[in-house]
Amino acid sequence: MLGTMTMIRLQAPLSFAARLMLAFIFIIEGWSKIGYYEGTVQYMENHGVPGMLLPLVILTELGGGLLIACGFQTRMAALALGVFCVLTAILFHRNIMDVSEFIHFNKDLAIAGGFLLLAAFGAGRWSIDAWQSRAPSSDLIRD
Repeated sequence: MLGTMTMIRLQAPLSFAARLMLAFIFIIEGWSKIGYYEGTVQYMENHGVPGMLLPLVILTELGGGLLIACGFQTRMAALALGVFCVLTAILFHRNIMDVSEFIHFNKDLAIAGGFLLLAAFGAGRWSIDAWQSRAPSSDLIRD
């Protein structure tokens, strides 16, 4: 069984790995929507979502995923992606009588839960956020 000290030593690499795992799907999906733009617009419109929102979707997925991966502005990006996941579940996977849609609905909610944890606890020590918080503030440096 892992002891407390071992878990403390593993916090930074585990939180880094978790961020990369959460971010990966959003980076890939955001990028793929650029290459499959018209098909994605049609998919969105078939689900009652205006296709003109696709640039915002791409920005949220690709931009948010990159921010999470780097650990920059992590809390805000995680909150945005958490809300995005809940909206995706409701708007695109609401037919829970279909087993596949039910699985996607639950996955979206589970991923949203992971993002809410990131929003609550931050990116961890291996992140730009942590590096910036350790850097001396320029207003504290005097000539």
